[in-house]
Amino acid sequence: MKQEYTLLPFRFDRFNEEEYLVTNDVGEYIFLSNNDFEKFISNELDPKSDIFMDIASKQIATTDKVEDVVKMLATKFRTKKSILRDFTSLHMVVPTLRCNSSCIYCQVKRHESSDHSSDMTKKTAKNIIKCIFESPSPFIKIEFQGGDPSTDFEMVKYIIEEAEWQNLLKKRCLSFVICTNLTLLTPEMIKYLKKHKCDISTSLDGPKDLHDTNRPLQNKLLDHHQIFEKKLAMVREIWGNHDCVGALMTTSKFSLGRYKDIIDEYIRLGFNNIFLRSLNPYGFAKEYKEKVSYPIEEFIENFKEGLDYIIELNKKGVFFVEGFAALLLKRIMTPFATGFVDLQSPAGVGIAGVIYDYDGSVYVADEGRMLARFKNFYFRLGNVNENTFLEMFDGTHLHEIIANSCNECLPGCAECAFQPYCGADPVRNYSVQGDIIGHRPTNEMCIKTKAIIHYLLEKIHESDPETLKIFWSWIK
Repeated sequence: MKQEYTLLPFRFDRFNEEEYLVTNDVGEYIFLSNNDFEKFISNELDPKSDIFMDIASKQIATTDKVEDVVKMLATKFRTKKSILRDFTSLHMVVPTLRCNSSCIYCQVKRHESSDHSSDMTKKTAKNIIKCIFESPSPFIKIEFQGGDPSTDFEMVKYIIEEAEWQNLLKKRCLSFVICTNLTLLTPEMIKYLKKHKCDISTSLDGPKDLHDTNRPLQNKLLDHHQIFEKKLAMVREIWGNHDCVGALMTTSKFSLGRYKDIIDEYIRLGFNNIFLRSLNPYGFAKEYKEKVSYPIEEFIENFKEGLDYIIELNKKGVFFVEGFAALLLKRIMTPFATGFVDLQSPAGVGIAGVIYDYDGSVYVADEGRMLARFKNFYFRLGNVNENTFLEMFDGTHLHEIIANSCNECLPGCAECAFQPYCGADPVRNYSVQGDIIGHRPTNEMCIKTKAIIHYLLEKIHESDPETLKIFWSWIK
């Protein structure tokens, strides 16, 4: 005789030969044996059994009044989507395209250090600040991108001071970040950034030979890694702490097989985290794909090896975090939202982060700006010198992009068990696959993210107390 319980919306996937993974709309999950899964979907589980109690605790099925359970799920869903309440909080600004680096995978068409044709004017900067403060978000982060913003530090100072002046009236929670290779920073610049609480984000691809291969300076006579290390020490000395500088790495084909070396270099230089990042298919990385790229499967295997090495380091008492895993773990293991723009649903483009180019053009994401360098302006919302905030951020074009970037209803995503932990990336889909929806079975971002989520769930399912303790320490 069938038992009485009601199935609630859930997604499932075969996790291994013996088990299924079952998830609900808010990312709560349970592993069921093949036998238990068959009984569950056939309405043959005993509602008083321990396994059913576990299922019911995740709101995947219920013996209670369905409406009451749905209300509870709705509360959890609002928490997961709470990032949407603030609207656009990350505002990336490009003061100039000038740069003194010559990265082999550069995503934009950089300009030589002496070429001032791509420098922002004060008029454009004023209009950008005005546009930024029209965002309803109580949190405003202005992040300087490039080129390398340090090549036009006077404009960086102008924007910081103009934003601070505007904020005397707007009273937002205002913060700044500058993305730079560090090499052009002077003690005066660093003291200014410290005074105005502007954090520093930089790039480090690994040990000297690898960093200099991936990120050579335009002046071939200069030793990039040596200068980087010297300037890093100077920044930390002036600021008085190590946390004032964060670093990102990018994986070229020369980085494969060297994640242990890369992680060791980060630790040697005093960093306590790393974001093992694959190549983005824009700019030179796309134009010279055969020289710098690799099959995504190779990146996945390297990521797993790197993650295992980091876990072992933590077990030996070295606190060190892998950033992408930490973001996904927060989505899997907690009820809270994460502000990572690249993995949101609806996509964070435009509504979580936006970028203002040196000429005032506004793009939904940095990757949209990269496409524009190659004469594709699909993701351009307008220009601060010509359009109002509402024309750009409440226009039909952004509405169309966002409407087609909710992975709850995208083909291939809607039924995926990993959907609650993932997000949509319409810009990457458009760049690689020709439309903003994309094709999941051949989508490298999808293949990569699903593989990493699966691996993290494997680690969680193993229930090793040390590993779980490490994961929680990363989330906290």
